[in-house]
Amino acid sequence: MKKDRRLINRLNQGMYISFVIPALLLYTFFVITPIFIGLFYSITNWNGLARTYKVVGIENYIKMFSDSRMRNSVFFTLRYTVMLVAGTLVLSMAVALMLNSKIKARTFYRTIFFFPAVLSPVVIGLMWNEILYRVGPRIGEALNIEFLKANILSDGRLAQFGILTVNLWQGLAIPTVLFIAGLQVIPNELYEAATIDGARSYHKFKSITLPFLIPIINVVLVLSMKGGITLFDLVRAMTDGGPGRATESISLLIYRNAFVENKYSFGVAQSVVLFLIIALVSSLQFSVLGKKEVGER
Repeated sequence: MKKDRRLINRLNQGMYISFVIPALLLYTFFVITPIFIGLFYSITNWNGLARTYKVVGIENYIKMFSDSRMRNSVFFTLRYTVMLVAGTLVLSMAVALMLNSKIKARTFYRTIFFFPAVLSPVVIGLMWNEILYRVGPRIGEALNIEFLKANILSDGRLAQFGILTVNLWQGLAIPTVLFIAGLQVIPNELYEAATIDGARSYHKFKSITLPFLIPIINVVLVLSMKGGITLFDLVRAMTDGGPGRATESISLLIYRNAFVENKYSFGVAQSVVLFLIIALVSSLQFSVLGKKEVGER
């Protein structure tokens, strides 16, 4: 009997390994290997087209930190990410609380609100670009509203807010669904007990709702932070980094260096730094929020 069990266990292990190996090989070939190839090219001067190149060490990284264009894109991306994270967290939670309440046509509102999430960011960017360029100024002229008379995307100070508004319009759907799912697993008995004790809505939210939503908040923060730092599609479709490079994100700068300006190795070095920034911020975020339990304050 023991020999039969050992044989069955070995067969099961062999079956598990046979299923894991193809996925592991594909992951290694398409993910792990390109990472190491990119790290190698980041220490060369390859332009992406030439057959020859030279190893220059950390020259690209040194040049990167002294590049004013890189600094401007980093500042814009970080500023945009902070606004996106704050807006996504507050608005998605507020909408989730509203859609989770007992209102008429709740399913209809949920469906309409989720609709932008199924559209491509490029399609949304081009659509809103036309709205802000053509429709908005005409409405402003007709209603004599100074704010709408000019295209917001043509102003270097306001263009980021136009992109942010469109990003929030599309990006709130998934976080809202996550918050609704988190709200629906909170026991109603807790709210009933709090009501009997005379707790107000604010205290219910602070002591019951918020602690249960901490895991969801952590996920939403990671998703929105990643979306802000890797911003590319909307900027490319709406402003292409303009006006005057006022909305040039890190991802767009990497794309231009690597595939437009033939500075491939420099662009790869920037992508390595971008990866390190995302990894560092994510690890800090998980270390702060990941340890919190439902019962903690």
